[in-house]
Amino acid sequence: MTVTSVNIGYPKNVNWNGKKISTGIFKSPVPSIELEMTDVKHDHVIDRRYHGGIDKACYLYSEDHYAYWKGLYPALDFNPGMFGENITIKGLNESKIMIGDIYRVGGATVQVTQPRQPCFKLGIVFNTQKILKEFINSNYPGIYLKILEGNTVSSGDSMDLIERQHNSISVNEIYRLLYDKNPNKDDILYALSINTLASDCKTALRKRIA
Repeated sequence: MTVTSVNIGYPKNVNWNGKKISTGIFKSPVPSIELEMTDVKHDHVIDRRYHGGIDKACYLYSEDHYAYWKGLYPALDFNPGMFGENITIKGLNESKIMIGDIYRVGGATVQVTQPRQPCFKLGIVFNTQKILKEFINSNYPGIYLKILEGNTVSSGDSMDLIERQHNSISVNEIYRLLYDKNPNKDDILYALSINTLASDCKTALRKRIA
């Protein structure tokens, strides 16, 4: 996998249901980013209840998926960072990336923790909230990372697998357990046993079998 863009977001005020809110989802390319333990340095995380933190310090989205969304939204300009990702990367396939995978990206060492669970702010970017259902129904959630060793990441850097957790499951398998209409309870229980799965994701899975 190859990094094609690294992106930073600055606070932007938008209108939502008659209220003015601030968001950092609108991101633009920069020469490099610095991965830190709970976020990307200088990236603005507005609502830390749902964004940033140890398990979601950095978000990656695949450049390969952009063509699919361009087909659905041809009138929009698709620039790197469109999905609020800190790293746009070529070759990322969520069906082949496993929870707990450890990668070297640029100078940093990172670990895969969960897929993205979209919120209304993605709908603000796309000018329609129907994108949320489309995003959930796609197999393109992107991945969140835990930072094991912080360092700089730049466009052109490679992302290479250095360690795989035994008997884990893929990012897309977790995604389907989160959103399928009738997920298998035993599969959810198995997912909950994976110690590298993000705690927020485990909370969402427990609600599905409560």
